[in-house]
Amino acid sequence: MVEFAVNRGRENVAMLSIGAYRPRHLVSNDEVCEVLDSTDEWIYERTGIRNRRWISGDETLRSMAVAAGARALDNGEIDRSKIGVLILATSSWLKLTPHGAPSVAYDLGMNGIPAFDLTSGCGGFGYALGVAADMIRAGSVEYALVIGAETMTVGLDPTDRGTAMIFGDGAGAVVVGPSEENGISPTVWGSDGENAEAITQDVDFLQYMNRAQALQGTDPEVEPVGRMSLHMEGPKVFRWAAVTLPRALATAIESSGVAKEDIEVFIPHQANQRINDLMKKNLGLAEDVPVANDIENTGNTSAASIPLAMEEMLVTGKAKGGQTALLLGFGAGLSYAGQVVTLPPAPKESSFPEG
Repeated sequence: MVEFAVNRGRENVAMLSIGAYRPRHLVSNDEVCEVLDSTDEWIYERTGIRNRRWISGDETLRSMAVAAGARALDNGEIDRSKIGVLILATSSWLKLTPHGAPSVAYDLGMNGIPAFDLTSGCGGFGYALGVAADMIRAGSVEYALVIGAETMTVGLDPTDRGTAMIFGDGAGAVVVGPSEENGISPTVWGSDGENAEAITQDVDFLQYMNRAQALQGTDPEVEPVGRMSLHMEGPKVFRWAAVTLPRALATAIESSGVAKEDIEVFIPHQANQRINDLMKKNLGLAEDVPVANDIENTGNTSAASIPLAMEEMLVTGKAKGGQTALLLGFGAGLSYAGQVVTLPPAPKESSFPEG
């Protein structure tokens, strides 16, 4: 009987460094309300958002992902030749072929390594972090670069009161690698396809292609296709979150092997600050445990929101490298992913643009 070789990995894995990129254009609620029928007060009261950042000029998802990845590598002083895989968590890369990660790897000077996109909505970073940690533990690679990057505004209807005020653009990245002590707990993740249509785009790719072909002169009656817009059934998503997320948070802590009292920082997906504060209260975390509030001036950046929020807390001193943090991403799918982690060191280079 033929005996195949088996990879031997590293049991202890951690986030070794972090980097991020925030677009230059800071968009206030008042600016959003120039098109949207709403007010600054209404938006902030219901979401916790005052500003968000939107791409402008030559900024793209690709350029932001590259910038965040480069900063993560530089902040950790990690030799790029050690990176064995690049995972790009995104739902807004506009092409199925070619997918984004190989281009990002090329731009980072790491052409040739395994590089793939992972699409799991706002839970994408948690999924990618879990996959990267398990790849290292399995011995498939020694180091991984995980990037969450989104240009949510590309598919945004500026008149939709359910989404236009919420989303922003940005990118965050971490280097994952072997460590003396384990710094990433087993991932707790799941999905609910029965209610998946609660967050959806209004034009699917097949419909888009069919209409595009029809517009090539064969059917003059066909209406031109506008850009794809994201829509969300807020009440349905909230009901799902109210039932699913408390259980996911409790399971993440239980699976990590640490006690609830050991959690020093809470970094949930930046979907709604009121929801995040409620999750902390329902979970029974200590009053002095800080909760990420990057949503206030960054908005909801989907798969980029957790690394961006983590970076903001480390840059501002709300959290410190080495602390124990609870992460939970959730959204489209409907899906979620969470871990208990040891925070990486504060970045040497901040992502906050001047002004």
